[in-house]
Amino acid sequence: MTNVVITGTGLYTPEHAIDNAALVSAFNTWVDNENARFAEEILRGERVPLAHSSSEFIEKASGIKSRYVLDAAGILDPERMRPQLPVRLNDEPSIQCDMATAAARQALENAQVAPEDIELVIVACSNLERAYPAVAVEVQQALGAGGYGFDMNVACSSATFALETAANAIASGSVKRALVINPEICSAHLNFQDRDSHFIFGDACTAVVLENSAAAIACERFEILGTRLVTQFSNAIRNNAGFLNRVTDSDPLAIDKLFVQEGRRVFKEVCPLVAKLISEHLASLELSGSDLKKMWLHQANRHMNDLIARKVLGFEPSETQAPIILDRYANTSSAGSIIAFHLHRDGLEEGDIGVICSFGAGYSAGSVVVRRQ
Repeated sequence: MTNVVITGTGLYTPEHAIDNAALVSAFNTWVDNENARFAEEILRGERVPLAHSSSEFIEKASGIKSRYVLDAAGILDPERMRPQLPVRLNDEPSIQCDMATAAARQALENAQVAPEDIELVIVACSNLERAYPAVAVEVQQALGAGGYGFDMNVACSSATFALETAANAIASGSVKRALVINPEICSAHLNFQDRDSHFIFGDACTAVVLENSAAAIACERFEILGTRLVTQFSNAIRNNAGFLNRVTDSDPLAIDKLFVQEGRRVFKEVCPLVAKLISEHLASLELSGSDLKKMWLHQANRHMNDLIARKVLGFEPSETQAPIILDRYANTSSAGSIIAFHLHRDGLEEGDIGVICSFGAGYSAGSVVVRRQ
């Protein structure tokens, strides 16, 4: 039987950070400008005035205090309210390729694996900057990796779905080593003019090296005991941007071409779905919530994570048992659970068990149960 192990992780964090106070200041300035622009309509009752945001509202609603972004100036400009990233020529590395190679090199170093020994590269994220050629193939070339690569998208669950895909390829014997990378530029799909969501996302990139345990040499290893995935169609989280927009004569600047969600509905429907997935997955491995030393959960909302952990564990989780990174990274889509795993796995002893779990649009959710070797 082929055992699959995680031997290295990497994290790319953008240099720019925006705390809630700065984000709120820009948003409220934009609100004041808009309310002044439509003052007559507001006075006549034809338009509802826009409401201010606040740091207190953001932290209470989500647990987020700050976020990293590729560009802060464009987001904080009330006349722009979105990142401003320069166009890159076709013969220049793409933005996601740069993010991916930075995280990947760190993961490869931690795993003590040479790039040329990688046989599979999967770039998995919520939004790819182009349709083709695949970013994964570009990253493969930039790293000097072997084998093959491809892109995939299962929104915020992209990381766990890609981990299962890579683990299955190794378990089947088709490859010995794989690299899963999650370059998330979430600030580009976020509507910074929407009070209910302008604070949600940040940018980051993670990378994970998976290997056949017989080929691995790294001291730190996490054996993958099992993976389980679930999907259930829902429109509660949606982004309608796509190549058909131009042929359907859709407005490319329409709100639904950005991230939109029904937050309360998502909370109500996703939390039980994820808790059930993890609990049933553990049971299939003859384990239970009491066996978990760590829960590295998707970092979308503090209240969601706390509720899911309580349902699985049967008690209120500690910061150590269910670590939170969204307070400073915000929601980084598929990268979130991997950031938590990357930053908060120290202290685990041989035999300790944890679960990496991501969930999001689709609905989709993935569970990866690991054991420290």
